Amino acid sequence: MPSNSRSLALLLGLLLLAAAAATDWICRAPQLAIPLLISAVVSALLCWWGVPQLRRLKLGQVIREEGPQAHQSKAGTPTMGGLLVVPVGVIVGGLVAPADQRLLAVAALTLAAMAIGGIDDWRSLTKRHNTGLSPRGKLLLQTLSAAAFLAWAAWDQQMASFIALPLGWVLPLGLLIWPLGLFVVLAESNATNLTDGLDGLAAGCGAIVFSGLGVQLMLRGHEGDPALAGFCAAMAGCWLGFLLFNRHPARVFMGDTGSLAMGSALAAVALLSNSLWPLLVMGGVFLAESLSVIAQVWVFKATKNPATGQGRRVLRMAPLHHHFELGGASEQQVVVGFWLISLILVGVGLVLLP
Repeated sequence: MPSNSRSLALLLGLLLLAAAAATDWICRAPQLAIPLLISAVVSALLCWWGVPQLRRLKLGQVIREEGPQAHQSKAGTPTMGGLLVVPVGVIVGGLVAPADQRLLAVAALTLAAMAIGGIDDWRSLTKRHNTGLSPRGKLLLQTLSAAAFLAWAAWDQQMASFIALPLGWVLPLGLLIWPLGLFVVLAESNATNLTDGLDGLAAGCGAIVFSGLGVQLMLRGHEGDPALAGFCAAMAGCWLGFLLFNRHPARVFMGDTGSLAMGSALAAVALLSNSLWPLLVMGGVFLAESLSVIAQVWVFKATKNPATGQGRRVLRMAPLHHHFELGGASEQQVVVGFWLISLILVGVGLVLLP
């Protein structure tokens, strides 16, 4: 099984690298393949060095008791792996176009989310329980960082007041783009956080979606955005490098440190490049994971019996990946299945370019 997961991770990496190289060839610009490859190699080397350091520091994951019982064996696996790779993606991505202030803003939001996740992870580790920051405290910190990013975007006039849709359609929003932008940052970062529940799931899907966003930003012709496309390629690369150590059986977890940063970076790129539609389609797995939790909680509360405290459940367990896992699919089957779905959704998003 480990050798099989290694082969699948390498195959995914080669597929995304080939897509990046093909896009570079079509656009006659070496914008995606080089940052993706550099970021992947550097991230893999840092993980090779850093994972033993995380283990030495006893930063072992605390597994929530209400999760699948099979996951209890993962207790003690080093977490906070996002600290090793997120800065790599941010630095390599920033070097694509050092003079572009938008990359600095995206980097700032990404690193702020990483810091918030790091605080959350650290509190979980010190309390030896799978709860770090309070939900209200985490949401407040996320809101403040997102608001700062949006304030800069408003001051520098970096966000369009409409959403570009397929077939040349547009959805004019005016001032409503700002509350929508705040919602997108919060929703996307928490969606990637919920997806990070199986070995290699969030890292693989994240690499795929970042690659898809990068490709579509290059293929949009005169409306494309090579600088943000290169940043996406670098972020895809950092998660591919991480995936070599996060594949099943995982030797390290990204933690909230990585998952919150991943979602924030995706949202920031989409907002600044008017790519909310591509992100919605390509990130369909993240959306489904988030909606599965919302549906599970809502139905349970709506049908809860006051006497027994029990209610109905839509799924065997939420988020969605646990539903399939408890249905008999192996962890690796669920992960690869979600990777394939993400690849298909990226294809759909490229066909339906705005």
